Amino acid sequence: IQSFFSAANGNDSKKFKGDIRGPGVLSRVIHIRKLPNDITEAEVISLGLPFGDVTNLLMLKTKNQAFLEMNSEDVAQNMVGYYSTVTPIIRHHPVYVQFSNHKELKTDNSPNQERAQAALRALSSSHADLAVMAPTAVLRVVVENLVYPVTLDALCQIFSKYGTVLRIIVFTKNSQFQALLQYSEGASAQAAKVSLDGQNIYNGCCTLRISFSKLTSLNVKYNNEKSRDFTRPDLPSGDSQPPMEHTAMATAFTPGIISAAPYPGATHFPPAFTLQPASLTVPALPGALASLSLPGATRLGFSTISTGHCVLLVSNLNPEVITPHCLFILFGVYGDVMRVKILFNKKENALVQMSDSTQAQLAMSHLNGQRLHGKPLRITLSKHTNVQLPREGHEDQGLTKDYSNSPLHRFKKPGSKNYSNIFPPSATLHLSNIPPSVVEDDLKMLFSSSGSMVKAFKFFQKDHKMALIQMGSVEDAIESLIEFHNHDLGENHHLRVSFSKSSI
Repeated sequence: IQSFFSAANGNDSKKFKGDIRGPGVLSRVIHIRKLPNDITEAEVISLGLPFGDVTNLLMLKTKNQAFLEMNSEDVAQNMVGYYSTVTPIIRHHPVYVQFSNHKELKTDNSPNQERAQAALRALSSSHADLAVMAPTAVLRVVVENLVYPVTLDALCQIFSKYGTVLRIIVFTKNSQFQALLQYSEGASAQAAKVSLDGQNIYNGCCTLRISFSKLTSLNVKYNNEKSRDFTRPDLPSGDSQPPMEHTAMATAFTPGIISAAPYPGATHFPPAFTLQPASLTVPALPGALASLSLPGATRLGFSTISTGHCVLLVSNLNPEVITPHCLFILFGVYGDVMRVKILFNKKENALVQMSDSTQAQLAMSHLNGQRLHGKPLRITLSKHTNVQLPREGHEDQGLTKDYSNSPLHRFKKPGSKNYSNIFPPSATLHLSNIPPSVVEDDLKMLFSSSGSMVKAFKFFQKDHKMALIQMGSVEDAIESLIEFHNHDLGENHHLRVSFSKSSI
């Protein structure tokens, strides 16, 4: 083994000074360097386990290096590719991973090696997906008070500060944005939970609530904006959305939270969803995430959409029934709509101009894919920077409307409480500004007058000015909101309607 030590160090340590070799020089053997002094065999093995079986291990503790032999070149290539974009951190030390010159590891029976082999047997053969070392490497993350959209990439960026994120899935449950996130080891999950639980991603909103999941591992089938397995760049993107929207998401955060190009072989990632580069670490600010306000200087290396991107292209509309007013009311739930233009020659398309880029992103992330008049909305960012009004004397049949002075804007007042009541479309609607003379049956009759079914109704106990009404479906609720928001209930009361996070 002595000759192998010197050979290994002679070749690899001289080479790596100027030559972090990329996926070109394939080998099953991986050279890991700059390890902490008190590194354990289990920690080194855990770097390789997420990608496949580790078949051999050689520790060079005096040189802070190790060699891992993986069960195939493909597995090794995935591992090196992943760690070339996300530097693994072991106990706050960045460590470096590259292919070795050696095609396989030859090891002897020294006490050192016996310890390595014992660790290998304990960890690899169990296939326990790290459960042996870390029964809790999976976190459940709930984002409360979702005023601004939070993407899968944003969460990866934040959580990668505490260790290697292997897999992540985002979803909406009980009208809350949630994620399941799997680290390579339980210690990282523990550190992230301690540091981030209760912190705000943005100033005063998007609060992280973090708990350990009952799951020990996540099973991801597709790499897209809803789920990602960083250990499997070969996964298909699935059909979660047509390609148009990927470009929309790419421009939504231009120049991008995560802008590194994925390594060769990660061809299945849509352009917006490349892997996190190692250089993007969250600064160690007091309280983990220091308070910066949005927009402008956003929090974690985020950049907001430039102010030019506040016009949305909405397609797949129903040309028979769509009106500018419809779009004004619906998009007005997520921001102040300035102008709406239904395209003269293609009435299934419209442009909607929001008052700023954050609101445009918010409306797009909440409404894209929702059904309106029987058809799923398709929403992308438009290349237009504003919606042109028709020239005087050139009427366009009322297809273009200017709403910049509308009294119905929900977010005109800075710090409006409406910001904290933004929820995804749901079958249950929140009603407010109800006059004392209006009773339950009046409202049920009103909401069923358009042909929708009313499933349930409940006044707020403490305040009869407010109520919840549950419609037959989310699509019914969307159309009811459009029809009855600002409906005149008499006594100078105009009904206010928004989506609710509660159900009855």
